[in-house]
Amino acid sequence: MGDPNIDRDPGDEERAPSTERDDTWRSSYRDVMAIGEFRSIWLAHALSVIGTNLLNIATALLVYKVTESAFATGVTLALNFLPPLIGGPLLSGLADLLPRRRVMVACDVLRACVIVLIGVPGMPIWAIWCLMFFSVLPGIPFAAARAALLTQIIQGERYVASTTIIQLTAQLGMLIGLIAGGMTVAVVGPNVTVMGTGLLFALSALILLVGVKARPLPPREEAPSNGPATTGRRPHLLSMFRDGAKLVFSDPKLRVLILMAWLAGLYGIPYGLATPMAAEAGGGPTAAGFIMAGAAIGALFGGLILTRLVPPTTRIGLLGPLAALTSVPLLLWVFQMPLWAMVLALAVCGAAGSYQFVANAAFVLCVPREGRAQAFGLAASGIQVAQGVGILVSSYYVESFGTGPVIVTAGAASLVLGVLLAVLWSRRSAEVIARMEETESEKAA
Repeated sequence: MGDPNIDRDPGDEERAPSTERDDTWRSSYRDVMAIGEFRSIWLAHALSVIGTNLLNIATALLVYKVTESAFATGVTLALNFLPPLIGGPLLSGLADLLPRRRVMVACDVLRACVIVLIGVPGMPIWAIWCLMFFSVLPGIPFAAARAALLTQIIQGERYVASTTIIQLTAQLGMLIGLIAGGMTVAVVGPNVTVMGTGLLFALSALILLVGVKARPLPPREEAPSNGPATTGRRPHLLSMFRDGAKLVFSDPKLRVLILMAWLAGLYGIPYGLATPMAAEAGGGPTAAGFIMAGAAIGALFGGLILTRLVPPTTRIGLLGPLAALTSVPLLLWVFQMPLWAMVLALAVCGAAGSYQFVANAAFVLCVPREGRAQAFGLAASGIQVAQGVGILVSSYYVESFGTGPVIVTAGAASLVLGVLLAVLWSRRSAEVIARMEETESEKAA
């Protein structure tokens, strides 16, 4: 899928084309990191992820300390995921209406200002919830703008590699943010931790402003025959969402891929229950940080193995089975487990859940170019909404049943849906693999 004019060295003319295509996916990661603009986007993304997870654990611990309520803590964490339900359909489309670097910088500055207010001592719980909601909203157009901007900077297999690097960085940033957040809260308290988090977003905005070239919006592309209709001017945001949803859900491949992505709303439930889980195990803020980071630990290693050691076509075939297996470790909560066993089980869950990297790459391959930012925004917003609803509902029932039964129920439901989606994907994977090979042949021609 890489551009052969870029992939070849001057002495490559005598090299067999098939060998070149086989090696492209391995070398593309180094090639992507050699691009200065990508490094700036990558570093800004890493700071944003670390900041987001510092904020999540600090506010969750702050609310739990004041209320001692699993449900109130669940509401706090759910507010990190639910804003896309309201803002996603409209705000993600800003990446198709305004210059993308400008959108990203403005979003980071706005988040920095709101986050500082959350950390003000004595802030009532309802005000923390409101500010948390508004701190998440700018992240919606930020993610859509980043995905769309990357398509202007990087193409072909390098684009797939860039999205994989971004997702692996998200897992590492989550791991650093959650563990460091738990430790920092234990030392300096949640309020200082939250206020310091705003500085990370301000630094991210500065890096983007200095390291990424300003670009005008690209001209609107001709719509594919099965894509949304276009006119000579950019459509209203609501119509963009409607057409984007129609584009995704009318394609069987994209429909299965996006539902596999949204499965995270079930197997990700332990993330939202980390604070009461730590309390039940006799732990404190640091223990909660490790529980929240458990899945990220597994996803980091699983993603590295899957994307660096497994060829692209094999990854596509493994997508369905991995989606079905991800929730199996959650069934272990039928037993009373110590803290280390909880973290280990969640790490295994995260390792299998690295199929999300494959799903993202397949989505990139299959989605038409027209409305790409809106399609990405829809997928990302859906994941966040699914996770938010899952955390909100599960934290409510934890008040009555405890964490174990709730996690087992979520795992069983996720397993059933995962098996169903795996069956559906088995009927589509060959088509996606053929599309991948066709794209590589076109690039090599």
